[in-house]
Amino acid sequence: MAYIGTRVRRKEDLRLLRGIGKYVGDIHRPGMVHAAILRSTHAHARVVKIDASAALKLPGVIGVLTSADMPGLKTIPMRTGVIPGLERSQQTPIATTKVRYVGDPVAVVVAENRYRAEDALELIEVQYEALGAVTDARAGIQPGEPQLHDATPNNVAANFQVNVGDVDAAFRECDLIFEQEFTTQRHSAVPLENRGLVAEWDEGRGMLTMWGPTKMTHTNWRILSELIGLPQSCIHFIEPEVGGGFGARGEFYPEDFLIPFAARHFRRPICWIEDRSENLKAMNQSRQQRHKIKIGAKKDGTIVAMDAEVLFDMGGYTRTHGGVPAISASAMLRGPFRVKNFRANVFCVLTNKTPVGTYRSPGRYEANFVRERLVDMIAHRLRLDPADVRRKNLIRRDEMPYDLGKHPFHYMVYDTGDFLDQMNRALQKIGYEDWQKKIDASKNSNNAIGAGIGCFVETSGIGPWEYARVEIDNLGKVVLYSGCNSVGQGIGTALSQIVADELQCSIDDVRVVHGDTAKVPYGNGSNASRSTVMAGSAAVGASRKVKDKLLRLASAHLEIDAADLTLRDGRIVAKGAPERALNFVDLYRLALPGPALKAGVVPGISEEDFFATDKRPFPYGVHVCVVEVDKETGKIKILDYLVTEDVGRKINPMIIEGQMAGGLAQGIGGAMLEEFVYSEDGQPLATNFMDYLMPTAMEMPKAQFLSTEEFPSPHNPLGVKGAGEGGITAAGAALANAVSNALGVEATKLPLKPDYVLELVKQSRNRQ
Repeated sequence: MAYIGTRVRRKEDLRLLRGIGKYVGDIHRPGMVHAAILRSTHAHARVVKIDASAALKLPGVIGVLTSADMPGLKTIPMRTGVIPGLERSQQTPIATTKVRYVGDPVAVVVAENRYRAEDALELIEVQYEALGAVTDARAGIQPGEPQLHDATPNNVAANFQVNVGDVDAAFRECDLIFEQEFTTQRHSAVPLENRGLVAEWDEGRGMLTMWGPTKMTHTNWRILSELIGLPQSCIHFIEPEVGGGFGARGEFYPEDFLIPFAARHFRRPICWIEDRSENLKAMNQSRQQRHKIKIGAKKDGTIVAMDAEVLFDMGGYTRTHGGVPAISASAMLRGPFRVKNFRANVFCVLTNKTPVGTYRSPGRYEANFVRERLVDMIAHRLRLDPADVRRKNLIRRDEMPYDLGKHPFHYMVYDTGDFLDQMNRALQKIGYEDWQKKIDASKNSNNAIGAGIGCFVETSGIGPWEYARVEIDNLGKVVLYSGCNSVGQGIGTALSQIVADELQCSIDDVRVVHGDTAKVPYGNGSNASRSTVMAGSAAVGASRKVKDKLLRLASAHLEIDAADLTLRDGRIVAKGAPERALNFVDLYRLALPGPALKAGVVPGISEEDFFATDKRPFPYGVHVCVVEVDKETGKIKILDYLVTEDVGRKINPMIIEGQMAGGLAQGIGGAMLEEFVYSEDGQPLATNFMDYLMPTAMEMPKAQFLSTEEFPSPHNPLGVKGAGEGGITAAGAALANAVSNALGVEATKLPLKPDYVLELVKQSRNRQ
């Protein structure tokens, strides 16, 4: 059977649903002790003195480490999104002279158990000299504000521009011009499983072994080697099961240095598992952007020019991929629309908050909210249907591939697709026209109904390369060694489907190995919806090399031309003579050093491949929702929701739908609930689940998920486009448009919490 395109159940679930998967908290090493981290309670302060003498006297405490114990500390480098200038504000793994956010690591306690380590934290006396805090990006860039880093004047970590067409001339041709400011709030991924690490130093062998959930095993392997001064050959990274990633988890955090450093220093295996409060204060946050946009259009709704200023709140430091949301927002602000004159001036601003990074659909979620609100505003001002304005501006199928023009840090040529057909299909399926009658009828009631559209284009399949090796073992089973990682997305199943089809064997005979640096020498990990695109393509290449070798071995042994042989059911079979066949065990034995050497071939059946590309696929789609707004309470009830996405080619439709559903749940959380609130002096006010509200199954509405594959990507052998982020990308946009439509006003910020919705209700009544 062909596996690609079928709804194969996830192979991972056999162990995960039975509770026999091994997470980092399940790792226990002989003599293992536990670490806890003392974190700054100040948002911005000078560290004057640290006194750990009382903590060291506590029974069970093995030791306390501060920056004084770590001479020659280096800063944690960026991994991607490298904008010149950001390197000036990178973070050291532990504070040296200053702290720049509440949660900045100050000391590490190692004790016989976590309880004693926590007790010891309270005995460490840190003398701080408080400095003024910067908590607002626009205020922070003004002269005279407190400076976070000496090398970044006015707290601007980086600034860059995007210029396409002639924006000033284009505005002179417009019938409608207006300016609007939009804000998206700070929120982020909150994986079910907190971060954690186990580090073990084998002094006799000079080997450091690390167990920890990471989506970037090989990148973190290299970074740790450079920071700690051990060659990569002396460090072994092992990836256990991972309870959710979503962009924020798996980057190189301060703890990824502190815990192995402590294990080597104290010569004890050490476990560190963060608690939820630490998770909400110390893991990358995201999304906080302020967009000031000037847009111009013709009276028929044709968008002519867009001029944007983007302020991106970076937090206290630049982390490994902190520049990505700013790059992505500026690159994707035009989305699926034909905007030939575009300018963006982007400022990455440092503030005394938790540093930021990527969160599922980084930058695109924010940009989609801004752009799709603007499209609706144009429609309202010109008294046009928002769907018609989109039809007027969507890039047409016959314009593909579509070059959006040069961006300093982002590939910008859309590969394939039919944006207009995708939107029309979505509107028809949800019954957009039928809903209009109900919307009109509800205008004067206390429960107003509104519909919202959010078109989107995603980016995926980021290169530059990925690695795979395919082997046949002694029992004739197929083993794929992949450079990608599992973050719960079902990649092991998808890759098994791909390899099984290439080698015409049972999916049950394929095993995928990933996240182990002793077994997989190279990898670029799992992020940016790249795993199926890049790792899948590398798996195809390695499988085809194995197939070629199997045919050559069989050809020599059976004395049949390779062109007259075929792969079928895990065997090489002679065409027209099925009794003449060799199975994979036979071929494994023929490839052993003795027989193979006599036959003049390289022994073994093990082939590797690198898939490399500098181009990206662009999945695209539409969110459409219908909401009911209670004008008395500000509560939003989602009556219907539809997500469509063209994924190029479906490897496993069930996994894709799961990705879309999970993404939508996070999108609804970001649009209506989740927010990291800070006080004016930089104290985080949402450090538990009482204050940081997450969506649950109760908040998930009736929803439809439609994935399409009419337009495969030409940039990889599978034609896939990636499907990890489309479910979240336009959720904020569609919901904000629906609420605005219901109330007849213009939402300009997220989240759509009841207090803000009641403000919009008040605006609506004032207009009436």
